[in-house]
Amino acid sequence: MSKPKPIILIVEDDLNTANLVATYLQREGFIPSIENDGVKGLRTARAQQPDLVILDLMLPQMDGLEICRRLRSDSQMPILMLTAREEEIDRVLGFSLGADDYVVKPFSPRELVERVKAILRRVQPEVGHDDQVLQQGELSLDPQKHKVCLNKARINLTSSEYKLLHALMVAPGRVYSRSELLRHFYTHEEVVTERVIDVHVNKLRQKIESDPAHPRYIETVRGFGYRFAESDQDREVDG
Repeated sequence: MSKPKPIILIVEDDLNTANLVATYLQREGFIPSIENDGVKGLRTARAQQPDLVILDLMLPQMDGLEICRRLRSDSQMPILMLTAREEEIDRVLGFSLGADDYVVKPFSPRELVERVKAILRRVQPEVGHDDQVLQQGELSLDPQKHKVCLNKARINLTSSEYKLLHALMVAPGRVYSRSELLRHFYTHEEVVTERVIDVHVNKLRQKIESDPAHPRYIETVRGFGYRFAESDQDREVDG
């Protein structure tokens, strides 16, 4: 049985842009769907449950940031923001709300499609030699089920938050620089600043740390980056 084609929802009020994106996606084997205002886009995203949403920020009825905020309240659905806003503060805000990528207009349709493919690859469950459950205290990550639990309760993470946590948990004690983490997540670094990693870490800490100001799991290594805390047993062995 052939694998079903991924459905991509395009929420864009400029019909020419929406149709152009849809054409390129269709050529690459995706099933595009278009909505031209924010309210309809949010309603369709929740009803259709597409594999990914391409979301313009400046929309009638409801802007893209609000749509992203509402989707992230109850969904891990991948979101790519497409917008004319190119300031760093806008990008950081988009990522802080849970966007997986951010493309500025004018853009290359071919590059946009490649970004869609990259996001979908990142959100696929990990298999193979890294399929064992990772555990630290009350926090666990199951790569096969793409599931994170804290005190046996499932934690709802975005795809970027999940990938960040997985990368850190695989190698407790290893220090990752922000640039290393950027290369791990994004194939087009030129539009993503290192501040984005700080945003993802802060959001992740809010979800898994009992006291985010004094994190137990994700430690900051000043002047370098971040690491996942080693277990007490590992510390004793190293000592």
